[in-house]
Amino acid sequence: MWAQVINTAIGIWLMAAPAVLGYGGAAALNDRIAGPIVATFAAVAVTEATRGARLVNLPIGLWMVVAPWALGGPTTAVLNGMVVGGLLVGFASIRGRIRERFGGGWVALFRADTGWARLPEHE
Repeated sequence: MWAQVINTAIGIWLMAAPAVLGYGGAAALNDRIAGPIVATFAAVAVTEATRGARLVNLPIGLWMVVAPWALGGPTTAVLNGMVVGGLLVGFASIRGRIRERFGGGWVALFRADTGWARLPEHE
């Protein structure tokens, strides 16, 4: 899904941004920690079966908007964090098309047509 591919690129950008834009300190450390997490969960969420992993990037995006104000840093770090955080939240909110149904998760164990309820002792 294209939105998660873009979020993967945003995660890679976060890892490179301190070196490219020339800032350091806590803002750079924050970006270097958040970048790989964002890229990993966005890459995992590209497929339909694991699309829910995109939701991990929502709180990280919100943190990226707030972090420059909380951690301090130069103007470039503040602007980068706010823009990247906004884009991250926006693209992580896009669910995308899901054509097939996969598994059903833990809820499938308790549905009448699958899982636990189909066992002979529960009929």
